[in-house]
Amino acid sequence: MYDRARIHVEGGRGGNGCVSFRREAHVPKGGPDGGDGGHGGDVVLVCDESLRDLAGLRRQAHFRGGPGRHGQGKDRHGARGADAVVRVPPGTEASSLDGSDVDLVADGQRAVVARGGRGGHGNKRFATSTRQTPRFSEQGTAGETGSIELRLKLLADAGLVGLPNAGKSSLLARLTRAAPKVADYPFTTVEPVLGTLDGDDRQVVLADIPGLIEGAADGAGLGHEFLAHVERCAMLVHLVEVVPLEGDPEANYEAVRAELDSYGAGLAALPELIVLSKRDLLPDEDVEEMRRRWTDRLGGRTLGVLPISSATGVGLDALRQAVLDAVPEGAAAIATQPTRAAPEFEAEHRVYRPAGEGGYRVQQEGERAFRVEGRGVEMLFERHDVANAEALAYLEQRLTEMGVLAALRDAGFEPGDEVRIGEHEFELHPGG
Repeated sequence: MYDRARIHVEGGRGGNGCVSFRREAHVPKGGPDGGDGGHGGDVVLVCDESLRDLAGLRRQAHFRGGPGRHGQGKDRHGARGADAVVRVPPGTEASSLDGSDVDLVADGQRAVVARGGRGGHGNKRFATSTRQTPRFSEQGTAGETGSIELRLKLLADAGLVGLPNAGKSSLLARLTRAAPKVADYPFTTVEPVLGTLDGDDRQVVLADIPGLIEGAADGAGLGHEFLAHVERCAMLVHLVEVVPLEGDPEANYEAVRAELDSYGAGLAALPELIVLSKRDLLPDEDVEEMRRRWTDRLGGRTLGVLPISSATGVGLDALRQAVLDAVPEGAAAIATQPTRAAPEFEAEHRVYRPAGEGGYRVQQEGERAFRVEGRGVEMLFERHDVANAEALAYLEQRLTEMGVLAALRDAGFEPGDEVRIGEHEFELHPGG
């Protein structure tokens, strides 16, 4: 079972805006009509209930959104790039590149993990009463890019836990139509197995978790890799052998409880039903005495103590009904968090108002060189061609409006000094 995957995601690049002027017979000075570039496609996770695990992502680990189309003349805007869809099973968690948590639990849910770049504005956007023939446009920006880790936590209502060879797989096979591997040696189960327990009017999903040993929460044995799958469960069914091959039942029970507590994530606080397994190995009177002793010792800490035998079927009906009664309807969904909705692009015209040094930072680099740092300023220069004189004049105007030129002068800047913004370096002559 592949319950973890690491993939590289990259949003598509936005299309460039167009520099164009209306040219028609008998229409002198038609004015600019360059269209905007389209936004780049996103990388989107989509929940698909037909998938069992993340194995498919081992064959394809790179996903890239489609690029936005460039704008064209006659006010024709470029098309948006196609989204790259990554299909994942229910229960998949991830963190998007912007740091938001994603949790997909229902078929068809979608979440954006890498946004595509923004399309650039065409020259028509820059026409004003004093700039009637702008000969520059914006370039599209690159999309978000990076690697993310996907984690699968099974959507089960009840988790079967216990030491290796406690009888979890045998119990799952008797209660459900699942066919886990059953053998008389420890660690028979090497990955979680799901089964469905049918009631009169509902179903409960059981998860057989690989056996835990001492130190599992710190990485010992197999079970530590799958403890995360118990996090979504509404309850635990804790199997304890009445006649264990090693140790005694009480010590074995406390060992598993210690690992659940060490792992954290609220596992130790889940409601717990104790099942004394393999009761056919003891006389009935000894089993009843053991049940009374466990009930007296644990008191109200558990949902009950039930002796059962998967070999003979004794006690299975009572266990089946106890699990159905203890699990609320829709329990697996209760433990989940709402999925982060796909973000919408912000309004086309944004006003940049830095508060003091909050929006950008100016520092001197060398005798006559200054660097301006800040996402908004760097993005502004990324979107324009600084080799274009008109574009550079527009950028100078924006730097003045944003207060960057004033900050440069306060730092000792003089006309003709070199200014560095992102990857761009140029001499700045304000008003020149």
